[in-house]
Amino acid sequence: MTDLLFTRVRLLDPASGLDRPGALLVRDGAILDFGAALGQPEGAEVIDGAGAVLCPGLVDLRAALGEPGFEYRETIGSAALAAAAGGITTIAVLPDSRPAIDDPALVQFLRARGDATGSLTLLPYGAVTRGCRGEELAEFGLLREAGAIAFSDGARTIGPASLMRRALSYAHGFGARIVQHPEEPSLAAGAAATEGELATRLGLPGIPACAEAIMVVRDIHLAELTGGMVHFSRLSTAAALDLVRAAKSRGLPVTCDTAPPYFALNEMAIGEFRSYAKLSPPLRAEADRAAVAAALADGTIDAVVSDHQPRDADDKRLPFAEAAPGGAGLATLLAVTLAEVHGGRLSLTRAVELLTAAPAALFGIAAGRLQKGAPADLCLFHLDRAWRVVAGELPGKAQNTPFDGRALEGRVIGTWKAGRRVFG
Repeated sequence: MTDLLFTRVRLLDPASGLDRPGALLVRDGAILDFGAALGQPEGAEVIDGAGAVLCPGLVDLRAALGEPGFEYRETIGSAALAAAAGGITTIAVLPDSRPAIDDPALVQFLRARGDATGSLTLLPYGAVTRGCRGEELAEFGLLREAGAIAFSDGARTIGPASLMRRALSYAHGFGARIVQHPEEPSLAAGAAATEGELATRLGLPGIPACAEAIMVVRDIHLAELTGGMVHFSRLSTAAALDLVRAAKSRGLPVTCDTAPPYFALNEMAIGEFRSYAKLSPPLRAEADRAAVAAALADGTIDAVVSDHQPRDADDKRLPFAEAAPGGAGLATLLAVTLAEVHGGRLSLTRAVELLTAAPAALFGIAAGRLQKGAPADLCLFHLDRAWRVVAGELPGKAQNTPFDGRALEGRVIGTWKAGRRVFG
């Protein structure tokens, strides 16, 4: 493999605090050296960054990839194209596929399928319950041994308190987290939007925002009882974030993430029944959106995830209440997060940390940092380059973006996996 030399780049590595102009040298797929200036080895391929930011490849802790079972929505191959365009080199895959990832062979299958793309490391979640049906616990030990990074039932809430207690205790024995979709099931049933004036005006069945906090407070108590680690995914309300903030201050093993729609959009984005903006959890009131944005900066939120949920036209071209929830998020993950930087609400280092080092550290993933000897998983992006999100023109198969028509600043111009260029 030819040596690869990046010159005139802004080296950004939140894990080590590195943020300065310089160069980086890749040899045999690994980072050989980086610094203020490096000599050019004979025969090396030179990438002139012209001041662009070079950071670790992004680590996405939550995505559904359509395969197995929903290939008409997305395949691993098409998702790999979208991920590479978004600077993502590592993805944690949700287990609520068809069949669900409740068998060690399926964990191994997904990891191998990721390797086969040449551009992605796929890290599957193991199902908490068999078939993600919320009844009988899956075999955590075998799933963990096969390579499951944590346990979740994906978009399904682990509802019964006794079941969640057993899951936390069981996972604790393997040093693994339970990843919860925090939404009280009986309050969420049949809902299409956040309960309030807008949902009433549109005649949509609503879910009260407190449904999230109700589940969060319950599971915080169960984590304290069992010593198990709980991770709340896609937090979207001020009340839930306050609970997590308080739990962390007490030293409890509680962590959380959110996704770009919850700090970049509010419930008004559903407009007149705009189904691309129908998500789960639903978009919230402006006060909640602002609280999520503030929690990114103050450290309450541990990571930003794409929450990539591919849907096809037939899933979305239905009356709003009947349309499937979910949005495509791989190609827009970085740029929407960078909007917080451009708005002065988040430092660039913190924004990149939420997408690289922080999620990697959370789940013990060997990625998300610039380190000599480590695989050269890299993302090169222009911080200020403008572009517009257009559904139908995104890379990959899934086009159901809630950001359709939005102008963004910050664009990936190159992605490398183990030193091989996979985008740009």
